[in-house]
Amino acid sequence: MLSAAIAVVLVVLLAKWGDVSFDDVVRVCRRLSVGTMLAAFGVHLAIHALRAQRFRTLIPESERPRYGPTFAAASAHNLAAYVLPAKTGEVALIVYLKSLCGVPNKVGLSSLVVSRLLDFSTLSLALGVASLYLAIFEPDAAPAGILVLALGCIAAAVVLTALAARGDLIVMAVAAVVRLTGLDRTRLGAKLLERSTELGVALRAAAGGRLAVASLQSLAMWLGIFLFYAILARGLGLPDTLSLAHVAIGSGFAVLSNLLPINSFAGFGTQEAGWVLGFGMLGVERELALSTGLGAHVFQLASTVLLGLAGHIAMGFLAKPDANGAARERESG
Repeated sequence: MLSAAIAVVLVVLLAKWGDVSFDDVVRVCRRLSVGTMLAAFGVHLAIHALRAQRFRTLIPESERPRYGPTFAAASAHNLAAYVLPAKTGEVALIVYLKSLCGVPNKVGLSSLVVSRLLDFSTLSLALGVASLYLAIFEPDAAPAGILVLALGCIAAAVVLTALAARGDLIVMAVAAVVRLTGLDRTRLGAKLLERSTELGVALRAAAGGRLAVASLQSLAMWLGIFLFYAILARGLGLPDTLSLAHVAIGSGFAVLSNLLPINSFAGFGTQEAGWVLGFGMLGVERELALSTGLGAHVFQLASTVLLGLAGHIAMGFLAKPDANGAARERESG
């Protein structure tokens, strides 16, 4: 409730700043035709399908679940991660994969961590390539500092990809801090070291031999994300002159604000701020950027809720008693 209240305050402040009323947002949303909404939803469904397969790719074959349950769990998890504040819903994937597919917690966590590192890496690469394209081919229309942004994003993509390949380095750094502070001599510190060692092994196993495939899946997924926003941006009234490179930059800042653990309820306020910042850099008027950003966000939320609820319902039908539960039933019988 507090997060929702913060979201409302952020949206109201942005609306005042951008001189956008509720009627403006409704008018923009009415521009979406049925064909546009169906096309955007189809792309969104394909993104969910790719995301589920990437989770499977990053789970070792010995623990890898079937695609159907993974798709249901991933769709349900995406709703929790999108709606709950500060990315607290991310933990839902670990719980769902464990309860539905029997995937150990450390394996589910490793798949999630490497997936998110690949998300940041691919987004950084996309922003870098799109910015570099504008700097080279449209220098007169490109915003100031676009080349610095391009090089910085590409460098960040390289670092994040390296971390995805060697996620255990993050765990090793945490373990080093625990030892330096002397926490390893406490019960909690010793337990943390034990868990971190197990997680480090799981992270290496998640990336080992499958990172290239998962990276290609991430690239396809993010192309779909930018296509999703391009369809909505065009349908909501953003200029036809904006290419996919422009949409990648404009929507990229909006997505980044939702990937970071700073978002409010469903990302309202933070996502719009990123959208206005990104498209504002490209010369889109503040009022138009904010109204279209809100419209795109409302449609994205509706689509995410629909797929997430379907995932939760599917989990209910797919759920089976675990082996221990079945054994206890036999014993009691």
